[in-house]
Amino acid sequence: MTPALRFAAVRKRFGRNEALRGLNLEVPCGSLFGLIGPNGAGKTTAFSIACGFLRADAGQIEILGGSGWNARRLRGRLGALPQDAALARETRCLEHLVFFGRLQGMSHGDATREAERRLQEVGLGDRLSARTRTLSHGMLRRLAVAQALLGGPELVLLDEPTSGLDPRHAHELRELLRRERHGGRTILVSSHNLPELESLCDHVAFVDRGVVMAAGPTEEVTGKTQEVEIELGTGPSPIDDVTRALPGDQVQWDGERRLLRVSFAPAPGRDSEEVIGAALGVLLAGGARVRGVRRGISLEKRFLEMT
Repeated sequence: MTPALRFAAVRKRFGRNEALRGLNLEVPCGSLFGLIGPNGAGKTTAFSIACGFLRADAGQIEILGGSGWNARRLRGRLGALPQDAALARETRCLEHLVFFGRLQGMSHGDATREAERRLQEVGLGDRLSARTRTLSHGMLRRLAVAQALLGGPELVLLDEPTSGLDPRHAHELRELLRRERHGGRTILVSSHNLPELESLCDHVAFVDRGVVMAAGPTEEVTGKTQEVEIELGTGPSPIDDVTRALPGDQVQWDGERRLLRVSFAPAPGRDSEEVIGAALGVLLAGGARVRGVRRGISLEKRFLEMT
C-alpha cells in the first residue's frame, strides 16, 4: 500500500546548519505515527516541508499518493498544527474555524456546523464567541488542534499537540486522536512526551541530526515482540536456573537494579507471553520475589540507547 507520507533522501540546510541530512521516512496509511527526537533533530523542518511552508534542497517527498506539495490537490486533505501556531488575536473562535472551513471549499452552513462540532470535541464548546486573545495557552492549543482536524483531512500533522495542556485535556485529546485514527485518518504526531507516544501510537520513528535512526511498529521498536524485563525484589535471584530453562535466549542480569532482561527470537508458537511464563515459573520456584514484568523496554529507554 502506498504510504500516506514519504520522505526519500530529503535534505534541508539553513546556512551552515543542515537540518535534514537525507531523511528517509514512510508513514503508513491509517497509522497513528509518533515522530521522536531531541531539539534540533529536524522534526519541525520535516513537518514544514510536508506542509509546504519550506522547500527541500534535495530529495523527494510524496503526500497522499502524489509527488511534492500541491496546494490544489491537497486542499482539504491535509491538516496541520505547527509547533508555534499563531492565531489572530481579535478573531472569535467560531469565526476562526469557519474561515478555514470556507478556505477548504465548504459552504458557510457546513463550515459553521463542522466548526461547532470540532470546538465541542476539544472542550471549547462554551467559547464559540470568545476572542482568541482571551484564551489561555492551553485553550489556544486546543483551538489550533480543532483547526487541524477541521473537515476530516486524510492526513493530519500535529507538532507537540498536548504542549501546555492540563492532564484532563491532554487525556481527552489523546482519546480524540484515537477516534480519528479509527475513522481512517493518518495522524503524525511529534512530541517529547515519550510515555504518551508509546501509549498512543502504533508506529514510531526516532530522528536525530536530520536522519532516521530507527522506525517501525511501536511493539517492534520497543522490543515487545523480542524482549522481556522482570524486576525482582530482595531475596533469592536464581538467574542461572532461568538461563538453563531458556536455552538459546540471551539472559542478562543487572544486580544493582535487580532487573532481568531476556532477549529472544520470536517464532511461531513462541511469543513474549510464553517466555514470561517460563521465566516466572523458574523464578518463583526458586523463591524469587517478583516486583514487575514488562514486555520490551520503554520508548524513553530505547531513545536514550539510540541517541
